[in-house]
Amino acid sequence: ISFNCVDSFLSSLKNCQSYINTGMDIATRVALDLVESFNDVEDVNSMENVMLEYAAMDRELNHYMKAMEETVNQIKREKPENIPDLKCLVREKFTALESQNSDSDLQKNEKYMYFKDQLKEMRKQCKSFCRQSDNDNETIEQIDEDIAVTQSQMNFICPITQMEMKRPVRNKVCGHTYEEDAILKIIQTRKQQKKKVRCPKIGCSHADVKGSDLVPDEALKRAIDSQNKQ
Repeated sequence: ISFNCVDSFLSSLKNCQSYINTGMDIATRVALDLVESFNDVEDVNSMENVMLEYAAMDRELNHYMKAMEETVNQIKREKPENIPDLKCLVREKFTALESQNSDSDLQKNEKYMYFKDQLKEMRKQCKSFCRQSDNDNETIEQIDEDIAVTQSQMNFICPITQMEMKRPVRNKVCGHTYEEDAILKIIQTRKQQKKKVRCPKIGCSHADVKGSDLVPDEALKRAIDSQNKQ
């Protein structure tokens, strides 16, 4: 039995998955734009619903590809004399996988989790830097706000270069941020030495920083850009 057409079909499905990922990236940026522009919470929530819809499509696509791959592997393993009904076998496996679905699956989607994390960070940054000052503020309140701003600005500094970050990336494991080029250079150097990389942030116990654990911190980048404009 030739599976060339199946391999081609799986390749096409993986391309579809890349389109879903791109859509989720765009939805995340739009949501951050909305928060940064102080748009209505309902507008931001609508983007979260879009992310959940994308997550559902991604899950369905993963299940279909898994069902097809398992079916093909089963046929290769059993080597039946007669050509089986491939479509029927795939449908059975796909239905079994889909029957195990739950809403919590969507909440665990990596892109969706990143979306929620970035929204949280963006709201924190906007609270510190984007809020209009109230002319009637008491002096003590102004001092507290200045301290909060100073503390946030300290988060702009890369623990490696000790300079303001231009392309910050966040470590998904420990939550610390670094300048992208700086941390990747350390990872590459240590890899050649066959050594692990300890998080450069003082006091952090995470001792195995990997490139795969790093994600762009769009919210922090926007906060830095906003502060520089001011």
